[in-house]
Amino acid sequence: MTALLESDQSSHQYAELAIQQVKDLRRCIDYLDTRPDIDGSKLAYYGFSSGGAFGGIIPAVEGRLKVSVLIAAGIGLVGRPEVNEINYVSRVKIPTLILNGKYDTTFPVETSSKPMFDLLGTRAQDKRLKLYETDHDPPRNEIIKETLAWLDRYLGPIK
Repeated sequence: MTALLESDQSSHQYAELAIQQVKDLRRCIDYLDTRPDIDGSKLAYYGFSSGGAFGGIIPAVEGRLKVSVLIAAGIGLVGRPEVNEINYVSRVKIPTLILNGKYDTTFPVETSSKPMFDLLGTRAQDKRLKLYETDHDPPRNEIIKETLAWLDRYLGPIK
């Protein structure tokens, strides 16, 4: 997803690449559904940075995901309508955890991560925005702790 951040988000090329990446993720889930050792009813979306921004799109169009964890995420009000998070985020209904830095310049709290959180279609009790005294990257230990607790809460502990 790094290539997406480095390209012109208003271009057709960006839109095509973003659409292809969503299709690729869906094909991965198709494959996981064929595996007897994978419980397809307990799939989570985990996205960091541009992957976190895609957390405003992918769970809206992929119904097999049950929970979402977004790190350093937010909405950007740029780009073509077919790949702009603002047009999808209210359709995200699954439990969603967002972990961001208070001083993130890529996804500023007041103009990007908080609006994403507020616009989520997820029930209030099933979404959480946690902010840290950092820039774009929240502390790794906190990411691990909060992610595991969130997944245990909604998918159950690993057996």
